[in-house]
Amino acid sequence: MGEADGLRQRRRVQPQVAADGGRTPEARDGSTFSGRVFRVTFLMLAVSLIVPLLGAIMLLDSPIDPQPLSFKEPPLLLGVLQPNTKLRKAERLFENQLVGPESIANIGDVMFTGTLDGRVIKFESGEVETIARFGSGPCKTQDDEPACGRPLGIRAGPNGTLFVADAYKGLFEVNPWKREVKLLLSSDIPIEGRKMSFVNDLTITRDGRKIYFTDSSSKWQRRDYLLLVMEGTDDGRLLEYDTETKEVKVLLDQLRFPNGVQLSPAEDFVLVAETTMARIRRFYVSGLMKGGADLFVENLPGFPDNIRPSSSGGYWVGMSAIRSNPGFSMLDFLSERPYIKRMIFKLFSQETVMKFMPRYSLVLELSDSGAVQRSLHDPDGQVVTYVSEVHEHGGYLYLGSFRAPFLCRLSLQSV
Repeated sequence: MGEADGLRQRRRVQPQVAADGGRTPEARDGSTFSGRVFRVTFLMLAVSLIVPLLGAIMLLDSPIDPQPLSFKEPPLLLGVLQPNTKLRKAERLFENQLVGPESIANIGDVMFTGTLDGRVIKFESGEVETIARFGSGPCKTQDDEPACGRPLGIRAGPNGTLFVADAYKGLFEVNPWKREVKLLLSSDIPIEGRKMSFVNDLTITRDGRKIYFTDSSSKWQRRDYLLLVMEGTDDGRLLEYDTETKEVKVLLDQLRFPNGVQLSPAEDFVLVAETTMARIRRFYVSGLMKGGADLFVENLPGFPDNIRPSSSGGYWVGMSAIRSNPGFSMLDFLSERPYIKRMIFKLFSQETVMKFMPRYSLVLELSDSGAVQRSLHDPDGQVVTYVSEVHEHGGYLYLGSFRAPFLCRLSLQSV
């Protein structure tokens, strides 16, 4: 056999072609199998952790039992509602000398407010001075509020005294000059068989005889206001207190977080902000419509807090939170999803949830018929935060807040 024949008899060896980046089919099959094992193992591990966690969450009690609420689409922030930065022209006063100046009143040029630590204070000659307390004890946390008290609505009366609504204690009359405190109506007294758990705002007649006030809930206290909003509880009331006869009447019931109140200039009706529903209702206290009620304005671009008179004959309304449109409104989104609300408050505290609320500050001026005349904004809350009230005095707007450590003042000439 020649050399050429020997070569022909040799077995031809075919080179193996490398695939998948140089791996042989056998290696590729092994890698695929290992990947499948890893994925299955990871999935089983994830399920073994998530299922018990979800089960534990389901077993947790939610502090709220919300029902679905229906809202109209929020009004577009166009025209008179067009975003601006006018509130940023405000100046901060007494920063870090007080916290939560919720409501403001003047007797002459002396200004008064109530604070988060249970004090009624006055501002005079650039100084902050405590004139009254309705409770006692340490006043450092929300858990201290029931004992400490929390002054909310405050008004100047006809005789140089102040009328104050304390969320936990009731209605008071305060002589700021003599430092005398008089309890008018205790929250411990049930009204028509129901306790007052959250006395909020008040408005008084010019002669000082009638006080119209809100009890925001029989179930929830002020320190749980976010739970009240999220649950949509409809146990709030508008009430009337007669300072002469000491009688109390329920004027409106089944309100969802009734908040700020304001008597009309003619004293024929009372406006009441129904915060959870983003609207203001009107109750007639005299005239042909006495005893009747209707909607003064609905579908507001935010959730209204206190209502106060404006020099134009209309009303200033502070918005505690905004309903962005265009944009995302968390409270509107959650309104028809009670199961998400339950889950949120199973996992997070009120204070944690508040951190996710937009810091957008908004103030509205309404006409005497409820039309929006102008709006003042601070889109990022750079200067003004958590607006609770707009108090007009001496050519300025004083902006109250339910949690800010300052009071803001804005010149009307600048806006």
